[in-house]
Amino acid sequence: MASHDDSNIDKKDEVKGGFFGKVKGFMHDIGDKIEETVGFGKPTAEFSSIHFPHIDLQKADIVVDVLVKNPNPIPIPLVDINYLIESDGRKLISGLIPDAGTIHAHGSETIKIPVCLIYDDIKNTYADIKPGSIIPYKVKVELLVDVPIFGRLTLPIEKTGEIPIPYKPSIDVDKIRFEKFSIEESVATLHLKLENKNDFDLGLNDLDYEVWLGDVSIGGAELNKSAKIEKNGITFIDVPITFRPKEFGSAIWDMIRGKGTGYSIKGNINVSTPFGEMKLPVSKIGGTTHFKKKKEDGGDGDW
Repeated sequence: MASHDDSNIDKKDEVKGGFFGKVKGFMHDIGDKIEETVGFGKPTAEFSSIHFPHIDLQKADIVVDVLVKNPNPIPIPLVDINYLIESDGRKLISGLIPDAGTIHAHGSETIKIPVCLIYDDIKNTYADIKPGSIIPYKVKVELLVDVPIFGRLTLPIEKTGEIPIPYKPSIDVDKIRFEKFSIEESVATLHLKLENKNDFDLGLNDLDYEVWLGDVSIGGAELNKSAKIEKNGITFIDVPITFRPKEFGSAIWDMIRGKGTGYSIKGNINVSTPFGEMKLPVSKIGGTTHFKKKKEDGGDGDW
C-alpha cells in the first residue's frame, strides 16, 4: 500500500508532467503557426549538369553543377558539401567542401563542385580499368544546410554517367607522294594512317605536328579536311606539305631510288568526342617510308 508521502509525489509528478507537456505542445503550436505565417520550408537540391571542361591522357577535370533552391524568407547557410564519385561500387575520389556559401532568401544558387580525376591513381588502384575504356560512374552529393524551425538538414542527391579513360592514338606515315618536285622546293602529300584505340569515336579537327626525314625537319603539317575515326578503327588522311629537298642530303636520293629513309613524327591531334574536346599526343619514331610519283609523272600511281 502506497504511503501518504508517495501519493503526494505522484500527484506532483502528474502536475509537473502535465504542465511541461502543455508548454511543449504550446511551443510546438507556435512553431507551426510561425512556419505557416512566415513561410518556412525545406530547401531542395538537384543536378543541373555534369561536364568535362578538360580531358587529356593524365586527368579529367569534372565540374558538377548543383542547383539549390531556398523557399525561405531569410538566407540559409550551406554548411558543408560532401561528394563521392564511384564506379561499380568502387571509390574513385571523394572530398569535403566546407563553408560552401549562402543561398539567398526565396532564391536559388548553382553550386559548382570541381573534381579532378587522376588516371594513374585509378589504374594503379584498379588494374582491370584499362586505357581506352569507358567506365560507369555514380556521383553522390550531400549538402548540409541550416534552416530555422527545421535545424540542420542533409540534402542527398546522386547521378550516374560514363567517364572515358583515353588512350593515345597511333599515327604512321603510310607513304609520301610528290605533287611537284624541284630541288629548290617540292610539294608532296603525306598519306597518314591513324588508329583509334579507344572505345569511343574520335572526330579529327586538326593536327599540330612536325615531321623529320632522316635528321632533317620537314616542318609542320596541317590537316586540310576533317575526318572521323571510328572506335577501335583505322582511317587514312592526306596532308599536303612543302619542303626543300636540297636540305635533306642523301635521304632524298634514297627515297627517290626506292630505298626508303627513316622518318619521325610527333605532335598533337585535336578531336571531338562524346565527352567533349580532347587534345591527344601522337608520335612515331623510327619509321621508314619512300616517295611515289603521280601516274602522269611516270609513276605507277600505287600507294
